[in-house]
Amino acid sequence: MAISEQTLQTFPADFVFGAATASFQIEGATTEGGRSASIWDTFCGIEGKVANKDTGDPACDHYHRWASDVDLMAELGLDAYRFSVAWPRVIPTGVGKVNPEGIGFYDKLVDRLLEKGIRPVVTLYHWDLPQVLDDRGGWLNRDVAQWFAEYSGAVVEALGDRVSHWTTLNEPWCSSILSYSLAHHAPGHEDEREGLIAAHHLMLAHGTAVPVIRERCAARGTTAQVSITLNPTQVIGPDEPSEADLDAVRRADNVLNGIFFSPLFHGSYPNTMLEDVAHLGEARWIHDGDLRTISAPLDNLGINNYFPTRVRAGDPESNPTRMPGCEGVEPVPAAGALTDMGWEQNPAAHRDILLRSWRESVLPVYITENGSAWPDVVSDDGAVHDPDRTAYLHSHLAAVAEAMELGADIRGYFAWSLMDNFEWAFGYDKRFGIVHVDYDTQERTVKDSGLEYARLIAAHHARS
Repeated sequence: MAISEQTLQTFPADFVFGAATASFQIEGATTEGGRSASIWDTFCGIEGKVANKDTGDPACDHYHRWASDVDLMAELGLDAYRFSVAWPRVIPTGVGKVNPEGIGFYDKLVDRLLEKGIRPVVTLYHWDLPQVLDDRGGWLNRDVAQWFAEYSGAVVEALGDRVSHWTTLNEPWCSSILSYSLAHHAPGHEDEREGLIAAHHLMLAHGTAVPVIRERCAARGTTAQVSITLNPTQVIGPDEPSEADLDAVRRADNVLNGIFFSPLFHGSYPNTMLEDVAHLGEARWIHDGDLRTISAPLDNLGINNYFPTRVRAGDPESNPTRMPGCEGVEPVPAAGALTDMGWEQNPAAHRDILLRSWRESVLPVYITENGSAWPDVVSDDGAVHDPDRTAYLHSHLAAVAEAMELGADIRGYFAWSLMDNFEWAFGYDKRFGIVHVDYDTQERTVKDSGLEYARLIAAHHARS
């Protein structure tokens, strides 16, 4: 169902429509320009971790095709482009000297975006930690907070005269619980306690970097808009829950959502969560003053959301989810129509998690990622017809409008993703882009969903 004109009018004139990418997923050139290896380069080399033994090279070859890619963004009419900076490209040694060629790539990219009237929105960390720092403990080493602040300062020093919108971390749940407890992402550890430690250190790094970003931007003559991007999920229990079901929802919600919402915006961890994980040992990784650092004031909140999570009560002695503190939590299969990822399409849950995110943070919210994967092909007519993605786009934009009508302060929407890319452990098997990429020729083809997104943006601009 197409989004209605009345719904489109919900979005104010200054609402931002953009698209997003991540460095490791699109850049390629993993050994060029002085870049060192990241934990994802290492992870790709571990047998069985990434589909088809795919790697981040050449990905979308964006490192060489950045200028024409920006031209494509301009043709789509994007207001903004959210991209991430590759830490191993900028500081190959992890700490210390900045690589001029590495930061120079992003310097040129920012200039091109501004030349085309597109706002650059920079994410400082989207999971590609330098391997040399993982060798020193990575996110399990408390020193990583200072390493990240130093790196952040170097990037802002270079770009902060032209970039004012900064995101510290993308989806710290993925780079902690998914990566250190569940082993699905780099560095591929499987330890409940390690996931908690990594999550805390990620947030400590975030809070340590926030004042550095503000100071460096001010020194460069700009006022920083500082954010973090979380990936909260609406946790759904049975329609008629038992007390045990309600407890399962609570436990899952704590480790999926509360682990970040509470320290960032309430200056504490959910007490029930710390009790749930007490069997893992004393939380010695939480030091006095950490929560003050973590809860540094922000200007807005980024939310990535694709699907809800369904759980129910199971064996209280069992933890099939393998998430910390989730004994007695049994995952429930997704319901209704699914995407190619097997993810549930649920616009109402999207609306509800946006409302919660706004209420938890009391900040303006940007949807920094939302989209869907489908098995796209180039048709005989040279086009990519993707009606399912177009329908997903319409339904989830309508859900954004509903959240706004219910009071949520939502300032923008970034489609995931600008183009098909390396989809982490799924390799190149899953396509999220509104632009199709032929990985053999690197030819870009705007899909029907991309054309529709461009039409919606143009209609919005025309009303403004």
